[in-house]
Amino acid sequence: MQEISFKIIARIVSDFDSKFGIPRQSGLVPDAKARIRFEPEFRNADSLRGLEGFSHLWIAWIFSENIRETWSPTVRPPRLGGNKRLGVFATRSSFRPNPLALSCVKIESIHLDGPEGPEIVVSGADLMNGTPIVDIKPYLPYTDSHPDATGGFAEAVRQNRLHVSAAPEILNKLEEEKRGPLIAVLEQDPRPAYQDDPARTYGFSFAGREIKFRVDGDNLELVSID
Repeated sequence: MQEISFKIIARIVSDFDSKFGIPRQSGLVPDAKARIRFEPEFRNADSLRGLEGFSHLWIAWIFSENIRETWSPTVRPPRLGGNKRLGVFATRSSFRPNPLALSCVKIESIHLDGPEGPEIVVSGADLMNGTPIVDIKPYLPYTDSHPDATGGFAEAVRQNRLHVSAAPEILNKLEEEKRGPLIAVLEQDPRPAYQDDPARTYGFSFAGREIKFRVDGDNLELVSID
């Protein structure tokens, strides 16, 4: 079987330090900021010439935490509770023959200068901090947008937002610009779909802090930020 290797052109710098808590799709937390920081070989401002005219990007990246030697033709999508198997190519599961992913993000700003420039600040990314990026391409609204598209089983299990309760003295432990994105992440319910224990305290890392919460029905309580 023919194999093709990729060069890592950049890595993402984000507030998501682990897989748990990352938005399940790009754009679900539009206020979550991240940076595309290029590897030394690709730190050339000329490579971004003309990008300033676009509002959004496609990012092609590697599921670096889920690289496996083997693959399965079926997977258990988490949004179906992990109990039903579907074809791997009918899902966005990270367990794939090739661990490739695609995300659409909004360009907030482009910095061509600086010791680590050029650098692209984006919002709405669903990538863990340090994730390797193999390509970026501009989003073209006249061809990439399909308002009449259907969403298959993903539409049927679209999740309602949770009501988040966060005491000010707890939430204020986080930098002000990080609070909105954190609340948006919690509203999406970062728990696996098959876990529903109101007595359990869940935790994940965000912006270098440990976030702990509990969920009872449609209500999520932020327990602590350490």
